[in-house]
Amino acid sequence: MSERSGSSAITAKHIHMVGIKGTGMSALAEVLQARGASVRGSDVADHFYTEEVLGSLRIPFVNGFSAANIAGTEDLVVYSAAYDPSSHEELVEAAGRGIPLLSYPEALGLLSKEAVSTGIAGVHGKTTTTAMTGTILKALGLPVTVIAGSAARDFGDRSTLLLGGTYLVAETCEYRRHFLSFHPSCVVITSVEPDHLDYFRDYDDILSAFVAYGRSLPPGGVLIYCADDIGACQAAEGIAEGRGDLTLTPYGEKASGAFRIQEISAGTGETRFRLQGMRVPFSLHVPGSHNVKNAAAAAAAAGRILEQERGVCTEADEKVISRALADFRGTRRRSEIVGEAGGILFMDDYGHHPTAMETTLKGLKDFYGNRRIVVDFMSHTYSRTKKLLPDFASSLTYADAVVLHKIYASAREKDSGRVTGRDLYKAVRDLREEVYYFEEVMDALPFLQGFLQAGDLFITMGAGDNWKLCHALYSAFGGQS
Repeated sequence: MSERSGSSAITAKHIHMVGIKGTGMSALAEVLQARGASVRGSDVADHFYTEEVLGSLRIPFVNGFSAANIAGTEDLVVYSAAYDPSSHEELVEAAGRGIPLLSYPEALGLLSKEAVSTGIAGVHGKTTTTAMTGTILKALGLPVTVIAGSAARDFGDRSTLLLGGTYLVAETCEYRRHFLSFHPSCVVITSVEPDHLDYFRDYDDILSAFVAYGRSLPPGGVLIYCADDIGACQAAEGIAEGRGDLTLTPYGEKASGAFRIQEISAGTGETRFRLQGMRVPFSLHVPGSHNVKNAAAAAAAAGRILEQERGVCTEADEKVISRALADFRGTRRRSEIVGEAGGILFMDDYGHHPTAMETTLKGLKDFYGNRRIVVDFMSHTYSRTKKLLPDFASSLTYADAVVLHKIYASAREKDSGRVTGRDLYKAVRDLREEVYYFEEVMDALPFLQGFLQAGDLFITMGAGDNWKLCHALYSAFGGQS
């Protein structure tokens, strides 16, 4: 990244965005437009929910990539990190014309320099934690910009919250160490486990990335981490070594201090808990003990910003935080309720790592009582499926019935032929009886129309496109989208 491109990210007036429909990219487009830039972009022809967001903002985009999309009048081109600037036709054209290029992580990193920034990271939990933090800060009326990895209902079904520029809270991603472009004064680490194994060699490799991220904190920086997660604790130990200037704030049931979670009680439709350092009780209406931890992290992150802004967190402020969390209704594709039809509750969830899947399924059982849970799962990436196959199989046993499909391929890897969706089916079949396999997602539709019954909870899980099945079933049972 050149000095020229760095300054252009802050002052550019004409910006083209390659891959603009991506959640992070469309959020960044909204932020850049709010800063006064004229923004347009390009992407694949597939439909994404972000198209409606871009349309409401009157940000134009074209479907399909072409060198002709680069007019030559751009001050800057920002591109999704999914694309290779050495081979993508638009990026090659822009470089040839001398137009500065920035990847999404680089552009976000430059914006983080312009505010007091909090980066929220973790193998799982970071999207919901970011959205919860933003929901609290909105209720407190603080001048903050928030960028989450999914649309949040409390953000008006967008992934961006624009309330001012003094503070920035952003979801930051560990893949390819992208979060090292971010410049935080506070880092939140929700979890560290083996993942993205097409890039990271092993657990130690991904742990080293989180340690490097935390150690990028400036003198006097703050690290907030989950004391209930072994990986987050190990990252905190590595970050704190030789950094006595940092403030370490643990949260969770095993934490010491203000954000220790206490008195958890789960009932149908609600989870209640307390935080040791706060005077008011808390409740959540999104399922799972993992969301209690996310809420504690959000309270810690938002509380720090509140104290920076006002110097103190009063009991009245604590009541605002409690009400905001009680009103939180989740994010897109995180235990998202599609609707109820034919007595069946239809949900969709992005969970694609065994730990997140197990935690979500356990939480649904506690939250929804006696409903039979039927999960349709589509594994994402061959490398993750191969290396975590036994863990995937084990996590799926927490459902009452399981439907599986072929592996959803990633553009960043090729099928080696060493693992298939049927391998996962066989692994699950060794652990339970009620498991079914359909190579193509929509081939399961007729079977599920006959299999599902009133009182069931049907949930699609994964980072693939099986969410389409959930919506098709909801419509088939009489639901209105």
